[in-house]
Amino acid sequence: MTSDPPPPVGQPPVGQPPLARSTLDRAAHRRTDQRWLAEAWRRARVLVVDVAGGGRALVEDSGPGTELILLGPDAARDSAPEARLFLGVEPDGVPVFAIDAPLPQIAGTRPANLREIGHLLAARDAGLLTTALALANWHARHLYSSQTGLATVVGDGGWSRRDEAGNPLWPRTDPAMIVLVHDGVSGPDGRCLLGNNATWRSTHGVRRYSCLAGYVEPGESAEDAVVREVTEEVGLVPGHIRYVASQAWPFPGSLMLGFSALGDPARALRLDPVEIAHADWFSRRDITAVLDGEVVQVGDGLRLALPPPSSIALFLIRRWLDGIR
Repeated sequence: MTSDPPPPVGQPPVGQPPLARSTLDRAAHRRTDQRWLAEAWRRARVLVVDVAGGGRALVEDSGPGTELILLGPDAARDSAPEARLFLGVEPDGVPVFAIDAPLPQIAGTRPANLREIGHLLAARDAGLLTTALALANWHARHLYSSQTGLATVVGDGGWSRRDEAGNPLWPRTDPAMIVLVHDGVSGPDGRCLLGNNATWRSTHGVRRYSCLAGYVEPGESAEDAVVREVTEEVGLVPGHIRYVASQAWPFPGSLMLGFSALGDPARALRLDPVEIAHADWFSRRDITAVLDGEVVQVGDGLRLALPPPSSIALFLIRRWLDGIR
């Protein structure tokens, strides 16, 4: 598994992954207080996300950046109480809810996906949209109980579901590891190992490469998953594995655990063609050139493209580029 390949490279925030930022108090103790939730809805800000429409929300491009559009409860008055997903309380004391519904048409706004804009949002909006999308995706995939097959309904302000027999379901996040393997060499000649997923098509004359990644299997530690996935995908056994950072990747519901590791470029790569179509070592000079808009050839007349700016993959690459291991 590697992170999805969409839009061009941008400038993510320094110091932490783009989707690991938030200013929201989740106020979990309020989720079972139906009276408080009903009162909170009447003064809430409401974020509409359209899961069926690609997980998009409305944004406005104005001033220095991109901002989420949050509505008043009157704009979502037709929503059933059980469809209101309580996200938390903002620093100014105003509660925030999300609903999964078609986006309204509002002049001066546009629909956008978290992949496209996550790195452009302020911490407040990045946290809201990431949480709303992760929660809405979970609800959309759990309309029936996997235990009983019975239909389920929403509870706890959107943080649980129950089937007709009263059996509870809780939101689940799938842990996945993602690792930047590098050679440990400092300066412009230091190299990192990136792969092109076998399911990614080369379009517009580019071939996209990213960090190696994969789901953590049952009974496995994240560090063991790093070793297994890298060995399986490219035939290289990594060492000196270090945890770096994590961020949610709600497409539909993963938590990406970011690592760095050392590898030996002198060892031949042995690719698993089901997972990886291409893999190669790229120098800091190569990566810097791509980020500066220059062309780096990767064969077959194609040029190198890097992961999308909202991904933790690009965060790991930039961190390595700055000499942080």
